[in-house]
Amino acid sequence: MTSAEDLLAGLDAQQRQAAESLLGPVVLLAGAGTGKTRAITHRIAYGVATGVYSPGRVMALTFTNRAAGELRSRLRSLGAGGVSARTFHASALSQLGFFWPQVIGGTVPRILDSKGRLLGHAADALKLKLDTATLRDTASEIEWRKVSRLTIDQYATAARPVPPALTVEKMVELHRAYESVKDERRQMDFEDVLLATAGMIESEPRVAHQVREQYRFFVVDEYQDVSPLQQELLNLWLGERNDVCVVGDASQTIYTFAGATPDYLLGFTGRHEDATVVRLEQNYRSTPAIIDAANRIMRGRPGALDLHAVPGTPPGVAPSVSEHANDSQEARAIAQTIRAEIDAGAAPESIAILFRINVQSAAFEAALADAGVPFVIRGSTRFFDLKEVKEAIMMLKGASISIVNEPLFKSVSDVLRSRGWTQEPPEGRGAVRDKWESLNALMRLAEEAPAGTTLAAFVAELLERQSGQHEPTMSAVTLATLHSAKGLEWDSVYIAGVSEGLLPISYAKTELAVEEERRLFYVGVTRARERLHFSSGGPNRQPSRFLKDLR
Repeated sequence: MTSAEDLLAGLDAQQRQAAESLLGPVVLLAGAGTGKTRAITHRIAYGVATGVYSPGRVMALTFTNRAAGELRSRLRSLGAGGVSARTFHASALSQLGFFWPQVIGGTVPRILDSKGRLLGHAADALKLKLDTATLRDTASEIEWRKVSRLTIDQYATAARPVPPALTVEKMVELHRAYESVKDERRQMDFEDVLLATAGMIESEPRVAHQVREQYRFFVVDEYQDVSPLQQELLNLWLGERNDVCVVGDASQTIYTFAGATPDYLLGFTGRHEDATVVRLEQNYRSTPAIIDAANRIMRGRPGALDLHAVPGTPPGVAPSVSEHANDSQEARAIAQTIRAEIDAGAAPESIAILFRINVQSAAFEAALADAGVPFVIRGSTRFFDLKEVKEAIMMLKGASISIVNEPLFKSVSDVLRSRGWTQEPPEGRGAVRDKWESLNALMRLAEEAPAGTTLAAFVAELLERQSGQHEPTMSAVTLATLHSAKGLEWDSVYIAGVSEGLLPISYAKTELAVEEERRLFYVGVTRARERLHFSSGGPNRQPSRFLKDLR
């Protein structure tokens, strides 16, 4: 087990201060690339190693399964594997499943995977003919209403934008019809899980007592993304106690459209006057040139941190900008540049193309395919949902029962070869190459496993990754929207479509909406380690106003 002293070794002064601040309210204002995950995992592990924390009484909360899986993996490697690291929804669902039979009776209602089909039935009941886009926008509005803790009557007066096919009155009717159909069918959506859990803790003293006995110490990652409903649930989990550490960066608030607000982060010291405040501003990810660009974008904004590089870091190459006649020329130029990078020795997985909306992806998919560059689309079919991956894991699980005392590489490669994997990739692109890339990602996980890992232990790790959708890295260029790139990083980042109408997006009409677009641009910029390129394409498009701040 890692000693308490070892857990502090290698941390910088601010990270060490964070790790040693174990009790009471703590806020870590953590800029992009400043090692916030390292700081909070070492803080938790240090608390466990010193006996201040009992692992089973710590709850680490985040917003995605991937982030929760990363936290669990790091905590396990630091000797704090007993700590609960989950999303808000997963924590609430676990508590709901435990307490529902006691408080309500029977089993928890079925959780909806998606609101779309139910909304369609609700629209039919109202004799409304709505297309998929309108139903999707309505689902988003229902989610916003619930996480904002508004009743339907309060929502009706909130002056929210509605899809062109609906009036405010019809939108409100649709909300009511959706709730009625859902209740009739004894179903719950994801927001209901949080609402019901909060309701049980608030109204049932014994539930509140049991929950608070179970969890005493809380850590909330990405706190700038918390919604009013999540904050209320956190308050209920805490009760009268104040042992909570929140971690966030107001400059990376990019989900206000979904109900997130940085106000809780920015107002933390106002609510907790005795809070310990730690600023993590030393950026370990990017070159000084990229850090300077990031600082320029957010300078003077509320809560903006002043990032700086590790002293002595070479300045690096300044971000470049290019303009193109149209989208296809932009895509071809970027694809050829990436082809040259890879030919010069760059790993495909170290490169990403980021854009504002999904529709921009098609041009890059075609251009990369023409250039013979492998790519993956972040947000498409999830890795562990791929047929070849599910089959391979099933076969590895079967093999782990009988195979012992054999090198992990041999065991895994033998199984994957039976599924079509080879040591050298097949030529060209297409389904065969895509399947190989997926199987090769499993092979790379085996190669990266610690020496002495058994096949059974490797399979257990795969199953945990599968459960948490903690996907491995594919040897391919990443195509992703700016929203889905959050939390990731690459050596080379190409931000495409940096034009008025795309970034900021055309429907960002208010100052608040434009500032959200600015933060989204900032998130994209801070994904880059070494090289950063901005481009725009298309007739009648002006370069984005955000580029002016980089001059």
